Amino acid sequence: ILWVSLHEQIRTFIQMRTNLKVVDNSGAKRVMCIQSLRGKKGARLGDMIIGSVKEAQPRGKVKKGDVVYGVVVRAAMKKGRSDGSEVQFDDNAIVIVNNKGELIGTRVFGPVPHELRKKKHLKILALAEHIV
Repeated sequence: ILWVSLHEQIRTFIQMRTNLKVVDNSGAKRVMCIQSLRGKKGARLGDMIIGSVKEAQPRGKVKKGDVVYGVVVRAAMKKGRSDGSEVQFDDNAIVIVNNKGELIGTRVFGPVPHELRKKKHLKILALAEHIV
């Protein structure tokens, strides 16, 4: 019974110390979540987080060690939709924004869910390569 639970990785909320991929051209590559701005549980698709830049490109707008705000655009945790379908990604990814919610980068790479429209992140959807 024990080996079955170890075999399947449980996908949970994006919480403190979660490493996330950055999918814009702000200069950061990897961010570690410091705090979820949603509540005690953690962040899901479309939620804002505060993170610390762990890996960055040499001449980017953000540097390693910077504390940044970000919007979760892809989450490995399942999210149910009103039509009964579920959306789930194979990585956790964010787009870096400032404290007012304005984007720092000018491009967004990879698929982005249309749930961001409900959360009023229309600029991210406008710049996205592919909306799911």
